[in-house]
Amino acid sequence: MTKAALVQLCSSDDPDHNAEIVAAFALDAASAGAALICTPEVTNCVSSDYAHQETVLRGEAEDSTLAALREVAAERSVWVNIGSLALKVGHADGRFANRSFLIDSTGKIAARYDKAHMFNVDVDPATTFRESAGYAPGDQLVLAKGPNGAQIGLTICYDVRFPEMYRRLAVAGANVITAHAAFTVPTGRAHWEVLLRARAIETGSFILAAAQTGRHTVRAGAARKSWGHSLAVSPWGEVVANAGTEPGVTLVDLDLGEVASARRRIPNLRHARALFGPL
Repeated sequence: MTKAALVQLCSSDDPDHNAEIVAAFALDAASAGAALICTPEVTNCVSSDYAHQETVLRGEAEDSTLAALREVAAERSVWVNIGSLALKVGHADGRFANRSFLIDSTGKIAARYDKAHMFNVDVDPATTFRESAGYAPGDQLVLAKGPNGAQIGLTICYDVRFPEMYRRLAVAGANVITAHAAFTVPTGRAHWEVLLRARAIETGSFILAAAQTGRHTVRAGAARKSWGHSLAVSPWGEVVANAGTEPGVTLVDLDLGEVASARRRIPNLRHARALFGPL
């Protein structure tokens, strides 16, 4: 049995302030016995103002949130999965990376994953995003060894709408797949839970999804709100933890034996056929 923690945040566009808040929550989670601590997408900075981000964002070596959570991991001998950080990475066109990190119990970075699918949408007149204007997409799936036999596939937010990613991770050996997010309120209300439950059912995996929540405090650009409701979903598709809408720590026990049981009962990962022919 592995105890995981979902840290739900209402991050601002001030990375140093956010680092203090998430480090405190991570320490609380470690004190409660969590072996794996998960944080949301853009843990370090929620902002739609790319000029402001150019001023406040840093590279990996200087990012205060990454440093703080690596310190927590080493001091408390816990694993930390940062849902993502907005980072400067030296792209020729100046775009940032939306990068997830898995940090081991010694504080070392065990894996990195750059969000593959950019959130370029027009949900309604008040909900429009062009993530690719400020962020460059990644092009690699990432599967990494975690604590207590966990094989963790890393995904971020909008990736959840691309089920082929999840299937490939599961076939490659993932028994836990993350989908940490900063979902909008309209899409969260309509789609958040059903998408996460579907990905769990299709893959027979635990899905862990730490989320941003509430109205974010910003000094530049337009204010925004996030849906919250960090979820943990079992391999059978049951919601086993829901954090509601307040920032805080939600604990969940993961019995990885449930993965084998779900895949034995519904062996769809082995039943897939390579279909061909004209459509």
